Amino acid sequence: MSGSELGDFLRTRRLALRPADVGFPAGSRRRTPGLRRVEVALLANMSVDYYSRLEQSRRANPSEALLANLARALRLSVDERDYLYRLAGFQPPASNGISGYVEPSMMFLLDSLTTVPAHVMDDLTTVLAQNTLSRALVGSWAGGDGRSANVAWRWFTDDGSRALNVPEEHEEIGRGYVADLRAAAARRGRDRTVGQLIADLSAASGEFASYWDEMRVAPLQSTRKILNHSHAGRLDVQCDFVLSSTSGQRLVIFRPQPGSGTADSFDFLQVLGQQSFDPQEPGAQ
Repeated sequence: MSGSELGDFLRTRRLALRPADVGFPAGSRRRTPGLRRVEVALLANMSVDYYSRLEQSRRANPSEALLANLARALRLSVDERDYLYRLAGFQPPASNGISGYVEPSMMFLLDSLTTVPAHVMDDLTTVLAQNTLSRALVGSWAGGDGRSANVAWRWFTDDGSRALNVPEEHEEIGRGYVADLRAAAARRGRDRTVGQLIADLSAASGEFASYWDEMRVAPLQSTRKILNHSHAGRLDVQCDFVLSSTSGQRLVIFRPQPGSGTADSFDFLQVLGQQSFDPQEPGAQ
């Protein structure tokens, strides 16, 4: 299909969204309905100039990773996502593949969570989307290159990824990720992606290999955690999971423990997170 069809489709989907649909304030300076290009670019983790060229059909060869970001940013349904891929000349991703796509229902829930950190990850613990507080708490993981967005991979290969968690909880957390990965491998069967991840983790981490040999099978469950944030200090949270029965994606919510003061610390983190970008600012990219 032509590049103009791709541009037209992106433009119509952008104009069909309201700021509130994606968690942005409506503001008072809007003269037309829909999202601004700068807002879609922010949500899709790309430059405004690049997105503008796509809409204007001045460049019609986005990568599959970029298409996944756009599908998530524009809150496309599965059918709309597949249509977008075909417009760009790609086959739609397999239903159990790691495509970066997030279910619209999951994105709706994520957008509605504005006072607590939350993110969406797939059944292999790859972070697909984050709210502002999640980025302020753990850093910007969604949309990372290679395995940089995979929680289990970073836990066992990057000591810095454990800095947020108190040392006395490290063993339990590591065993939990391994048991969760074994459960995902059982569901997926002979899946090349999960098989390669397990093989690479076993080669890279003796700790992972020892836990894998224990053959524990258990999806991640709601767990109380103590976090030490470099700016917000000690955080006492309940880490909850909301599971999609269709895709296996999980919404991870860091809920403050009552009476701990963590909710006030989240207010402070919210301010830090918002300082990085103001969607109402015309020049922001």
